[in-house]
Amino acid sequence: MELIDILPFDKWVEFEKDITSRSGLDASVFNIKGIRITNFRQWANQLCPAVKATDKGQSFICAVAHMNIAALAMQEKQPMVEECDAGLLKLVVPIFVRDEFVGAVGACGFLLDDGEVDTFMVNKTTGIDDEEIEKMSQGIQSITTEKAESLASYIEEQIERIVSDFQILDDQVFRPS
Repeated sequence: MELIDILPFDKWVEFEKDITSRSGLDASVFNIKGIRITNFRQWANQLCPAVKATDKGQSFICAVAHMNIAALAMQEKQPMVEECDAGLLKLVVPIFVRDEFVGAVGACGFLLDDGEVDTFMVNKTTGIDDEEIEKMSQGIQSITTEKAESLASYIEEQIERIVSDFQILDDQVFRPS
């Protein structure tokens, strides 16, 4: 089952935009392989696009954080609020239809609580100059764990509604009484 079987592509984009407008975070819907299904992008800070623009930053910071946290969210069947290796919030909410894992919704890009960017790790992984990392890190917003968990709950509620609507339709179409 694909995510577009559950909700049309444009509705997934609307959902990402809703999350971003509510939180300021970079929101994405991912398939089971951890690949974003839309092209919507609104960066939460200046550092993330620079990190993702490098092969090692994308592969060893962003993708690894998503895959690890998404795997935990899938295993626990609940939202996860963690930090990526760069020290920024990574929130993942799994999407299940019945008992089948079909993807996840992620949001990222702020500092969690009193966290800070791990300049050393970002530099060693990406090769971006320390001073440039510091400059791009200035002004990154913070979010409390409580607010991040509240956003995760909101996302989870919206996913439950989307999946429920799909299951009702699916039952009516494929399992007539």
